[in-house]
Amino acid sequence: MEQKNGSSFTGFILLGFSDRPQLELVLFVVLLIFYIFTLLGNTTIIALSYLDPRLHTPMYFFLSNLSFLDMCYTTSIVPQFLFNLSGADKSISFGGCVVQMYISLALGCTECILLGVMAFDRYAAVCRPLHYTVIMHPRLCALMASASWVTGFAISLLQTVLIFLLPLCGRNKLDHFFCEIPPFLKLACVDTTMNVYATFFASIIILLTPVSLIMFSYGRIVRAVLRIKSTTGRRKAFGTCGSHFTVVSLFFGTAIYVYFQPSSSDNQDQEKFMSLFYTVIIPMTNPLIYTLRNRDVKGAMKKVLWKDPDSR
Repeated sequence: MEQKNGSSFTGFILLGFSDRPQLELVLFVVLLIFYIFTLLGNTTIIALSYLDPRLHTPMYFFLSNLSFLDMCYTTSIVPQFLFNLSGADKSISFGGCVVQMYISLALGCTECILLGVMAFDRYAAVCRPLHYTVIMHPRLCALMASASWVTGFAISLLQTVLIFLLPLCGRNKLDHFFCEIPPFLKLACVDTTMNVYATFFASIIILLTPVSLIMFSYGRIVRAVLRIKSTTGRRKAFGTCGSHFTVVSLFFGTAIYVYFQPSSSDNQDQEKFMSLFYTVIIPMTNPLIYTLRNRDVKGAMKKVLWKDPDSR
């Protein structure tokens, strides 16, 4: 059988949840609502961080980057998924699949690194409060944020090129709702052992390395907080880091589950729902987590929206 590369296709079929047609309408409505709230919530965080001078700090600079990233991340996946859910057409063009994989993977990698950078910021704020403004200099913050974006897109470029060099022998039905690496490897008609190892190695670097740094930072933070004698001081210190740690746990927990568990047909639906969780639900909940647990953001919202005289 002649091996054909992916470039000989006109496109791919994203099977998604087509085996459950009764679920597609429900998913369409729910995802549309979640997508709208994701855009509104993250836009609000960015706007507040820009408009309120009290939020012109490293923490909210990185949070604005995270909010912008989350909006781009969901936008690279959800509109195409909504289109496929709305009718019988489940296709995506070859170029569209390449772009979707590259952008979504790049943004996912960037978020992993950015969450690690934000953990370092919290470490500096809690463990080195007297030197915080010196350590987290605006130039360093801009450099770390830029490095996160550049590294994420560079890793994604390498992974995407390696994936689309695989011969597919005419196979174009992808058992997923967007173009992602694990289900795409199943389309290849050659031995993908080396690709699996490369993906696994990249996952270790991009997932476990930030997690290790985050756990180290939070270990030092906990030690520093436990030395604080006042209950109010401890509560304030833990409150400062609680939102970030919640986001880290949700994002890395689901991503590690998807990329590190053995792939099989039995858990394919489970992988799809887990992918929905970290591509749609987490970007929507991030603004809620940071807003509900943060007095500064609440105060900024009152000041901007209601012109609260007490917050001036």
